[in-house]
Amino acid sequence: MNDVFIGSEAIASGRLTEHELRRWYRPIYRDVYLATSVEPSLRDRTRAAWLWSKRSGVIAGLAAAALHGSPWVDADAPIELIGRSARRHEGLIVRNETLADDEITKVAGLPVTTPVRTAFDLGRHLDAAAAIARLDALKWATFFSIDDVTKLARLRPGARGVRQLMAVLPLVDGGAASPKETWLRMLLVEAGFPRPTTQIPVMDGWRMLAVLDMGWEDLKVAVEYDGGHHQSRRAQNVKDRRRIRRLEELGWIVIRVIAEDHPEDVLRQVRDAILLRRSPRSTVA
Repeated sequence: MNDVFIGSEAIASGRLTEHELRRWYRPIYRDVYLATSVEPSLRDRTRAAWLWSKRSGVIAGLAAAALHGSPWVDADAPIELIGRSARRHEGLIVRNETLADDEITKVAGLPVTTPVRTAFDLGRHLDAAAAIARLDALKWATFFSIDDVTKLARLRPGARGVRQLMAVLPLVDGGAASPKETWLRMLLVEAGFPRPTTQIPVMDGWRMLAVLDMGWEDLKVAVEYDGGHHQSRRAQNVKDRRRIRRLEELGWIVIRVIAEDHPEDVLRQVRDAILLRRSPRSTVA
């Protein structure tokens, strides 16, 4: 058996003996086991948590976001459940909160909070910066309406963290393809720049030349976050250089940001580019 299972059930059904269970399997949570040869994935740990709850809990938080397709959730992230339990277990967060029937769906055979309820929880239980990044990632992966999350918050005004949730919701943007892009966008917004548009398509005649991370299309100023793969892979680096060269020929100013850049240097470059484009002498093609 390479899937997670309840040990006592396996013994009771005769699938395993106690000796076989102890020798070939390890506990993930109390009485929930996985083969010692298998490294538990986030999906394994999520299902194990549900089994640990005696199949009564509802998967929530980051684990729910991951089931809905949200990227960037680590395999060892705590698994959140909504249910009733006084027991504590390392790697588990159990919240005794109210769930309406229409706030629960099923994914991969597991009861999971809907995208709207998942967004409601992420925006309340994480710190503001992490909440925006996680909500961006969830919106990138699956559709949910910000208005619907707002309506849910108004139905639960006394819920913990609702005030923060209402503050971060207007900042959520499903165009962020990574947490670093969220960080970069928020850096610009918090510095007072107009909110940039994300995922800007640029055509070169009949073909798509690029989809820019973020920027201001009217000014033809773009800001792109270059991850490590852009710099370490020669073929990708060459392709990026050619793309940037053509964008510049089409009148774009493209500011490329890497992890080592100081935020003030990034803001200075963006400020200079916008001032240049707003200058009476500037002509935007």
